[in-house]
Amino acid sequence: MEIRQLRYFLTVAEELHFGRAAERLHIVQSAVSQQLRRLERELGAELFARSTRVVRLTEAGDRLLPYAREMLALQARAREAIDELRAEQAATVRLGTSSGLGERLDALLAAFARLTDQAQLELLTGTTEERLAKVRAGDLDATLLRGERTDAGLTFLPLWQDALMAALPARHELAAQEVVEMSGLAGLPLRLSPHSRNPALHDLIVHCCREAGYDPVWGPEFTNAQDTLAAIGYGRPSWTVFYAPHADQLPVPGVVFRPLANPTPLMRTYLAVRPGPPRPGLRALIEACHEAGAD
Repeated sequence: MEIRQLRYFLTVAEELHFGRAAERLHIVQSAVSQQLRRLERELGAELFARSTRVVRLTEAGDRLLPYAREMLALQARAREAIDELRAEQAATVRLGTSSGLGERLDALLAAFARLTDQAQLELLTGTTEERLAKVRAGDLDATLLRGERTDAGLTFLPLWQDALMAALPARHELAAQEVVEMSGLAGLPLRLSPHSRNPALHDLIVHCCREAGYDPVWGPEFTNAQDTLAAIGYGRPSWTVFYAPHADQLPVPGVVFRPLANPTPLMRTYLAVRPGPPRPGLRALIEACHEAGAD
C-alpha cells in the first residue's frame, strides 16, 4: 500500500468522479484507475462501485476512508516536522565572543562548519555584561566568557581551561628563562585591565601574585593588545598576561611570551545559554565548543 494510492483513493472518494479526481491530481484518468485497481487487488476488496453514471464507495471503501485520511495527515505532519528541522538547521546561530580566544576560536569555527552544513554562525562582541544580557533577551543564542558566574536566568556550560603566559620585554633578564616563576615578577610593574572591565582575569592574576608572596606593582592599565605590547617592548620594563592560544598568534618585535609557574594561572571558559533543550544549530555549536576544547 503506497501513500500515492491512498491519495488517489481519497481524492476519488471526495469527488466521486474519476475525471474530476484526475484533474485535481494533475494526472491522466487512466493512471488514477490503474493505481486504484492495484490497491484493490492488494486489499482483496473493491473500494468503489462503478457504473457509467455513478461512482460510490463500497463498504470496504467506507472502512478504509478514515484510515486513509489519518495516514495522509500523518504524512503531512511528518513533512512539516522535517521542514521545520531544516529551517532550524539553516538558521543563523548568534554567538557572543571575547577577545584572546586565538586558536580556540579557529578550532570552534572549523568544528561548527563540519558539524552542520546548513546553519550559519554569526559572531558578535561586547562587554561580558552586554553579551550576557543579550543571551537572556534572546538576541544572542550563546556567549563565551571566562571565569565562573552564576545567573538564575542562564546555564553555564564549562568548556576548556587555558593557561596564561607572561608578555615580557625581550631585553629583560627574565626573557632568557623558558618558564617564569611568578615570584620573579614581584618588582616588575604589571599592566592589567581594571577590575571593572575584567574581574575574572584581574582576580586570578592578583591571587596568583599573592600565592607567590607579593602584591603586584601596578603599571599603566592594559588598553589594547597592540598598544600595550608596543609599550612593553620599547617602553619602561613591565609585563602583562595573554591567554596561551592568543599568545601563540602574536609574534611581536621586542616582546617574548613565557609560561608562568608556581602557581600557573589557569582560566576556565564557559558557554552561557538559556535553559531548556537547544535547537539543532545551538546543539551543533555546543558540540563544536567541546571539540575546540579537547586537548
